[in-house]
Amino acid sequence: MARSSKVKTEQVHELLLQALETERGGIQIYTAAVKAAVNKDLKKEWGEYLEETRTHEQVLTRVFEQLEMDTEEQSPGRKVVAHLGASLVKAIEMAMKSDAPEAAELVAAECVVLAETKDHQNWELIGKVVEQGGPLAKVLEPAYKAVESDEDHHLYHTMGWCRELWIQSLGMPAVLPPPEEVKKVETAIGASRAEQSRDEMLGRQKH
Repeated sequence: MARSSKVKTEQVHELLLQALETERGGIQIYTAAVKAAVNKDLKKEWGEYLEETRTHEQVLTRVFEQLEMDTEEQSPGRKVVAHLGASLVKAIEMAMKSDAPEAAELVAAECVVLAETKDHQNWELIGKVVEQGGPLAKVLEPAYKAVESDEDHHLYHTMGWCRELWIQSLGMPAVLPPPEEVKKVETAIGASRAEQSRDEMLGRQKH
């Protein structure tokens, strides 16, 4: 594997193992979430995220090839990531079997947010490695640029869906699709601004 004097190569190795496992788990989670989705817009969105996650796995697989890493190598951290991913899939399946469709949809949204929080952090950390420069950065930078905006989109938009579906379930007026979706949010600041615009968007819905 390529070496960089500015980062701990072994820990970058571990990060990449966990990142690949996160994407693989994400494919399974989105496959389950699409089945659980009741809202047509959400089902379509998660279907698109599923395809993008498959692409992310392919991007990382190419990184592994370039760094001469084994895509099937295990580590304690990777095993934990795999366990968490499988647990989220089981949670969605459990909800679909034992709860109302709308409740199962909510569980799926929460599971996607949990998975995407880890996924988003993985790519944020890969971006930090890229900032350090060196041989590792040269390999990782194209992958980072190809994936990072998708990860922002997946996390912030699903957080918006989760919030609005919960609000709807509580019997209060919800903005669906959520403000994050309507405003095409791609950053944490944008997500915060979108959430703050809820009242204005609800006012428009009433007219």
